[in-house]
This record gives sequence, structure tokens and C-alpha cells, in this order.
Amino acid sequence: MRRLKKRLLGTTALVACALPAAFHAPGKAAATDVLVLRNAKVYTSPTAPPIVGGTVVVRGARILQVGKAVSVPPGARIIDCTGMVVTAGFQNSHVHFTEPRWENSGAQPADRLTAQLAAMFAMYGFTTVVDTGSVFANTSRLRGRVEAGEVAGPRIIPSIATLFPPKGLPIYVRGSQALKGWVPDEPETAEAAVAAVQRNKGEPKDILKLFTGSLVTYENIKPMPIEVARAAAAEAHREGRLVWAHPSNIEGVQVAMEAGVDVLAHTTSAPGAWSPELIANLVRRKMALVPTLKLWKYVTESAPDPAAGEGMLQNGIAQVRDFSRAGGRVLFGTDVGFMHDYDPADEYAYLARALTPVEILAALTTAPAEEFQEGDRRGQVAAGMDADLLVLGSDFAEDARNFADVRYTIRQGKILYPLKPLD
Repeated sequence: MRRLKKRLLGTTALVACALPAAFHAPGKAAATDVLVLRNAKVYTSPTAPPIVGGTVVVRGARILQVGKAVSVPPGARIIDCTGMVVTAGFQNSHVHFTEPRWENSGAQPADRLTAQLAAMFAMYGFTTVVDTGSVFANTSRLRGRVEAGEVAGPRIIPSIATLFPPKGLPIYVRGSQALKGWVPDEPETAEAAVAAVQRNKGEPKDILKLFTGSLVTYENIKPMPIEVARAAAAEAHREGRLVWAHPSNIEGVQVAMEAGVDVLAHTTSAPGAWSPELIANLVRRKMALVPTLKLWKYVTESAPDPAAGEGMLQNGIAQVRDFSRAGGRVLFGTDVGFMHDYDPADEYAYLARALTPVEILAALTTAPAEEFQEGDRRGQVAAGMDADLLVLGSDFAEDARNFADVRYTIRQGKILYPLKPLD
């Protein structure tokens, strides 16, 4: 399965396992809007015991029933999930739409965009993704086509702006062909920071991204001035938005804390675990953490010291473990789009060194729903919730890599993966 997925990633046309004929009968309307996932091991939430031999009934975009003894309406479309696992849809809380394949998303053929979204997200169970930095106008056009039903894909929550320190554009961003024509925001004053936040209106849930620590050279991390970071975060909060921060080092974490940031977009690569005092302050301020552990080995693949990435990875694992044990909220994220390897199986394996399987499930489902104050509508498999669901081929309780063994991805009652083979 994983080898098949990797072969598909290099193509824009995704040819996946075909659905039963009832799902793709050409020229025929569905007999019913009821979808049934039958005889599965259903993890209704990270804190509840799974229902063995459970059934989930979906009507339209909502979950209608969950349990062992439920009535299946006549004519319902049924997926036999014997030996499989059902969970709520996953959220990837750190992605980017900066690869060339996303350019001019407002005019690309819908089938091509659908295939690209499936290869990047639906194939791995992501029904919601948070874009932590791309060209907002382009990503918002892509989001609009998805929400209009023209393109099939996950819910996209963009960043309305990405702010850098003055003259602090990261070395790996400068000259990027994927961002050609883009003018970065590097505000020098609080007033300029507020204006940058106000420039793009977006949707109410769209976030703000701050580089509170920016890798301007491979030897130098430049912090964002605290007055700039504080003003930007305050304006975003006034608009009801969450704020993500790219910290890079401990100083960047401290700037994020003092500015009132909501989510750290990474662990830090600097040697050593976070101090108990730092972690206590993060938890007290209710800041969440997106680990992106796989990133550290990815960015050091060509480093002169082959052990550098492993050391950074071990630092991150320790930071996640200590943060979680202290009561911190962890959100799953991979930094795909910056990373060109979309498969999250390694990220799950690394996280399993710091978190239990149900804690990883929470990072994918209930924790991000609660972070966005949407816990009453998504993140759990329960009657009345959004019908954002996954069917996994194997149980993550046995091996964390099984989180990536996705057989079906369903958003609002519609199957995103596998796709009907494209003509």
C-alpha cells in the first residue's frame, strides 16, 4: 500500500482503487443520500473505548447514527468495513500551497486540482488542512472552488498573511520560484504589522502566521521585534483569528509567548529539551504545539554531518513528550508543500516515541477541533457531527504507522478517496 502511494505522488492524475459501482454509476443519481460504514472498529473519540463491530450511518453531510444496533435505511450505500477501523476525519495543521502545481489555482482544470488534493491530503485521511503560509489570493481561490463543489478536496483554512521580521526573510524562501510575484510582509513597526493583518479579509477562521524567529542564514536566526509581534497578534485576535508562530529557537518561542500567539508551528531545532519553566509557561498560556518531527531529518538530508537530523529529531521528540505530559495541546502537522514527501507514516512513527496512540488520534481530531472552537461539530464520530470520516485498513493501536493506512476518506458525507479513475 505505501509503495503504491509513493508511486502515485509523482503524477497529477491519481488512479486509485475503484469504488463499488453504486458509488460511481455514470449518469445516474444516487438512490439515497445515506452512506453506511458497517461492521467496523469505531473510535468515536480518543477518550472513549472503541465500538467493536460498530456501524456509522451518514445522511447528507451529517452523522445520523453510531452504534452496534442501528437501523440501516433501505437503499443505503453500504461499505463493508469488516476488519477495518473508523475514526473522525484528520486535520493537518501545517501545510503549504507553494509548490508550482498550485499556481493559478483559479484557472486550472478541476480534475487536475482534485487529483492533486487527493495525492497530498485525501489519500492520507486529511479532511481539514491549515495553510501556514502561501500566496493568500491563490489559496483562497482554491478554497473557493472546493467549497463551491467544483473541486473535491479538504476544507482549507488559509493564513491571511505571513509576517517576517524586518529584513528577515528566511534563506530558504528568498528566490523561491513558487512565490514569484509575491511581496513579503516585513513590518518594522506595530502600525505596519496591524496594516498587514488587515490587508486580506478572508474568512473568519483563517489564521495569521508570524515568523517570531527567522533563519536568515544557516548560522543566524533573527527574532521578530516583540512590539511588532504583539501588535499583529492583537489585531488577529480582535478579528477572531488564531495565530501560528514559526519560532526556530528558544528566543522565538519567548517572543511568541509574550506576543500572545496561540500555536507554535514547530518544535525547536536547538540542542536540548525545553526547560520545565518554559513548558509551564506555554501550558499556562494555553499555547498549542505542532511538532513536524519529520521535518528535521528532511531538511538535513544533505547536511555535512549525517547525524545532525537525528539529533534535531530527538530534541523534538523530547520537547513534544514533556509538553504533552505537562498538559499541553498537541496538533498534528507535517509541513507538506514545503516537504515534497507527502506520506505522513514516518511522522506518526516519530510521534509514537512521545505520545500514545490515542494521544496521536486526539492531535488529529479533537484537539484541532477544540483549538478552532468547533468541538461541537467535528472531531468525533457521533450523531449530529459533520460526516468527516476515515476508514483505516488496520488499527493504529497496534502500530502508529497504521494512521496512514487509509482506505476511504469522507468529507461531509462525500468520498474524497479513493477517486474514480480520471479519463
